Formats: sequence, C-alpha cells, structure tokens
Amino acid sequence: MELAYYSDYAVRLVNTEEPSRGQDSLTSVEAVRELFGANQSAARRAAESDVTRFRSVRGRLRAVFEAADAGDETLAVDLLNSLLLEFPVSPQISGHDHRDDDGRPLWHMHLADHPSNATAGFAAIAAMGLAFHLTEYGVDRLGLCEASPCRNAYLDTSTNRSRRYCSDRCATRANVAAYRARKRLEADRSAGTGLTADSAQRATANGER
Repeated sequence: MELAYYSDYAVRLVNTEEPSRGQDSLTSVEAVRELFGANQSAARRAAESDVTRFRSVRGRLRAVFEAADAGDETLAVDLLNSLLLEFPVSPQISGHDHRDDDGRPLWHMHLADHPSNATAGFAAIAAMGLAFHLTEYGVDRLGLCEASPCRNAYLDTSTNRSRRYCSDRCATRANVAAYRARKRLEADRSAGTGLTADSAQRATANGER
C-alpha cells in the first residue's frame, strides 16, 4: 500500500495554512481541487461549500500533529481515531491501468472512499494514510517544523528519527540563524572583556583545557 502517498494528503492540507504568519492559501474551490493532485475525478466533486469543510478538517489534522509534537501520544491517537470514525474507507485490491512486463495487472491495496462530498473523500484518505504512518513508524514521526515561525507539518522518514524541519530551506534558515546568534554572543563577550573575537575564542579554548 502506498502509505507515504496517502499520508501526504494530510500534510498537504495542514500546510495550506501558516497560523503564525497569518497566511491561508485555502481560499477557493480551485485551491481545494489542487489538493487532490492527480486524482482529478475526485477533485471534480469539489464545490464552494467544500472550502469551509476542508478548513474544519485541516484544523483537526493539525491538532493531531500538534499533539504528536508535544509528545502526547494518547491525544494524537484519540484525535485521529475520531476522524477515522467520521470518515471511513474500505480497503480494496486494485490494479488500475498498471501492468507488468507480461501484461498482468500490478495488484496493490487501495483505499476506496465512499464520500458524500469532496471533503469526506479527502478526509477519509488523509486520516487513514496518517493512521498507517503513525502505527507503522510511531507517533514521534509526525512533526512540526522547528524553524520559527514556520510550524509546517512533516512526516519524518529518516532512518535515525532526526528530522526537525519541513524542508531544506527551513533547515538552512535555522542553521544560519543559529550561526548568527553564536557570532553575536561571541561579539558581546568580546566587547565586555575588551578582547577580539579571535582572542575570546582562544581564551575560551585555553580555559577548557
């Protein structure tokens, strides 16, 4: 089953909003349809009323990531279970149009939703995908970017559970900010002691010996 693909539905929806920056790109039915990606048949079901419904589901999915980020595993699971109950799916074997070299279908598990509207279909797949990711890899694999003020959601698929940022851009920005902060601290210490930055570093190194 394409777990990463399904769980990415949740990440895509959550990241349409950046609360700390006051930014929200989920403002039209076109924006809703874009979230479905290549699944255009599902996207065509979207209507104006889905904008508000998508925002509601987005808030509930973000709450799952926030609980996981805070280390509250039970709350994260409870919140996700409530979504699974409200938006159910049915697993089905599918071959779609994919064939192997001998012309036989490439069978795989597919999550079939039974939506009353576009929001229900998207929410069902997003919640189930996130649930598979959580149970397969652990709650601590659901994260929120540490590069302030970003706080975008991400799924940690690193081998050593070391991911802290949603993108390389945020990682670079955070590293640059940390570097500049260290330089400012060195400069402040040097100004206070009358030493140059290099002298301060040498003095610190000598003190550590």
